[in-house]
Amino acid sequence: MGANLLGVRSHNTALVLDLLRCAGPDGISRLELAERTGLTPQAVSKITARLREEGFAAEAGRRASTGGKPRTVLRLVPEAGHAVGVHLDRDELRVVLADLDGGVVGERCVPLDLGAGAEAVVGAVVRETEGVVSEALGGPGGRAASRLGVGAPGGRAAALLGVGGPGGRAAAPHGVGGPGGRAAALLGVGVALPGPLDHVHGVLHRVTGFPEWDGFPLRDALARRLGTPVVVDKDTNAAALALAVGGERGSFAYLHLGTGLGAGLVIGGSVHRGARTGAGEFGHQVVQLDGPPCPCGNRGCVEALCLAAIARGDVAEAARVLGVAAANLVGLLDIDLLLLGGRTIAAAPDAFVEGVAGVLADHAEREGAPVERVPVRLAPGGARGVAEGAAQLLLAPVFGRAGG
Repeated sequence: MGANLLGVRSHNTALVLDLLRCAGPDGISRLELAERTGLTPQAVSKITARLREEGFAAEAGRRASTGGKPRTVLRLVPEAGHAVGVHLDRDELRVVLADLDGGVVGERCVPLDLGAGAEAVVGAVVRETEGVVSEALGGPGGRAASRLGVGAPGGRAAALLGVGGPGGRAAAPHGVGGPGGRAAALLGVGVALPGPLDHVHGVLHRVTGFPEWDGFPLRDALARRLGTPVVVDKDTNAAALALAVGGERGSFAYLHLGTGLGAGLVIGGSVHRGARTGAGEFGHQVVQLDGPPCPCGNRGCVEALCLAAIARGDVAEAARVLGVAAANLVGLLDIDLLLLGGRTIAAAPDAFVEGVAGVLADHAEREGAPVERVPVRLAPGGARGVAEGAAQLLLAPVFGRAGG
């Protein structure tokens, strides 16, 4: 009964926090919070009192009332908590530090060889993560703990925010020096990288091109070194989560073409990972049976064909191949929107958007589809979209948005 009650409290707190976040700096009154959540005014008062006591909410002024005294409005305090987002690419490591509102307050980007071995890669992630936290939240004199877990404020904020650690266990946010020396909650580290992998247990499988990672427990290895909760997911899922949290509605696909090709799927507003986190292995659908070999072991994969076209400078052909695969996806799932991202697409965004849209239009015309065609757009977020999504792996659950 106690565990269930704690779960209800965390759920209700998440509802209130999400409304505070959506209200922005103008804030929202307790009466409005009660009306929109369906909670009693007394319950809202208790939740907001705890949030104010822990520093996650603050007064944003007063608003005229239709009767009686003016209402006090409350706002979220974004700087009261942070999460680290790590994009572990095949040749690059990008680390961002985001506040509760998702705003990036620190960033690092360095070259990386994913094939250099677990010790070297894990060491690089630890070094850059500690570096970005130290630079942004080092506190007075810029001093930061050698392990992020040093100085944790205890379990009260964890129970309040419902923070989950490895394996779903509750874990306290870790204290780091904030403005004026006040401790800010570091909720943990989200890591996004190419799949396939096991999102639930944070274990890598045979990452395409790097089979030596098969079976490596990346989440637990990083959690031990950093002393903070760690969540691991595919790069495309993380980016799709960030898009859903950022306001994209309905069912859409995020297609990421960088050093590889994958898809993040949001179905009915929630990220679709599949039973084994295998959903979205978009790049390894075979579209040419006698095509060039792919590092995954097949021939004629979309990823291999796209990257080969890029290597010989034929962007139009790469966009056409991507469009053929995208049309298959649209036909299979009947989604509302396609969003394109990744550094290869960022190098020629107009060519890819127009190329993919053109193939979809031709396909729809042949199939006699309705006039309303699936729109194709460039995904917001740019080069750090995946890293920001990785941070959302920790932030989104705080606001009850774990699935998007």
